[in-house]
Amino acid sequence: MTLKLFRRLPKMKTLQLAFAAAASGLLACNLAVADDAPAPTLRLQFRGTDLTLSGTAAPMQHRVFAIDNGHAAIVGADGKVEWEYPCHTDGHGSAVLGNGNVLLRIGTATIAEISPEKKIVWQYESKPQPGYKGHIEVHAFQRLPDGLTMIAEGGNSRIIEVDSSGKIVHEMPLVIKHPNPHVDTRMVHKLDNGHYLVCQGGDSKVCEYDGDGKVVWSYTLDLGGRPASPGHGVEGHGTEPYDALRLPSGNTLIAAGNGNRVIEVSPAGKIVWSVEQHELPGITLAWVTSLEVLPSGNLIFGNCHAGPANPQLIEVTRDKHVVWTMKNFKTFGNATATAQVLDVPGNVLR
Repeated sequence: MTLKLFRRLPKMKTLQLAFAAAASGLLACNLAVADDAPAPTLRLQFRGTDLTLSGTAAPMQHRVFAIDNGHAAIVGADGKVEWEYPCHTDGHGSAVLGNGNVLLRIGTATIAEISPEKKIVWQYESKPQPGYKGHIEVHAFQRLPDGLTMIAEGGNSRIIEVDSSGKIVHEMPLVIKHPNPHVDTRMVHKLDNGHYLVCQGGDSKVCEYDGDGKVVWSYTLDLGGRPASPGHGVEGHGTEPYDALRLPSGNTLIAAGNGNRVIEVSPAGKIVWSVEQHELPGITLAWVTSLEVLPSGNLIFGNCHAGPANPQLIEVTRDKHVVWTMKNFKTFGNATATAQVLDVPGNVLR
């Protein structure tokens, strides 16, 4: 038996298949799933007769934690709010921890651990270092496997690790060429090798630092062949990275922020894969923010400031097929920069 893929029909998630099987008399097979159809249909065409089969294909859904519209919230796969906590800051490093608590930014320079009962069980406020008289902004923070909490301090231009008593047990300076507390850093991740992967928005760079503060690798974002343009929505275009993950391959996945795309770069700095602003059907990318790589290899990324015509979260396969989106402007809004999918079994890289 031979199998041939004919074509994908426009505006349909449709595959037409043709079989050559003289003995069985099977002439053609057509599997079709329309975007608005509740169930797929399978049509088998034999000599002299047609057989149509249908079944239910449940759409993929995810349980999600995100921040916007003045609160942090956990939303079930059914779209209903399961938990919420007042939050009027854009805490980019906020996350649901393994113990069920939520690590959240509750002030410009203050992070807190919140229990499911909405009690603050731990908090830490970053303050200016001696000799620095400006203000502090904290955008990136991470609870580490050893129980310490990593905090990137904009203004102080450093990364610290603090223990449960609030004592700083490790401090590392950052090399910031264009200091500005608001854009010194966006997301920062401590890597398995003890290094730090830092998105430096004001410098248009992603840098890897060793534990002593030495830059051992960096990538400078460019405009991707397009002119720079002002604005915070789909019209804006720049070079301020938001998030970066080190992949098992050694490549680095980068959410390009107002670069309106996701790119994967090799250690040599070559772009080997990307999702561009207008590449996904019916979707326009604006600020590309949070990144998560699922055990399946699928990628979930945030699409912030893109307006109600576009989803706030997008899941794509490595061949760039969209398999899930979140468009929830009832619970969240147009500034959903922070998000985390909660229901995926296995190890999620985030």
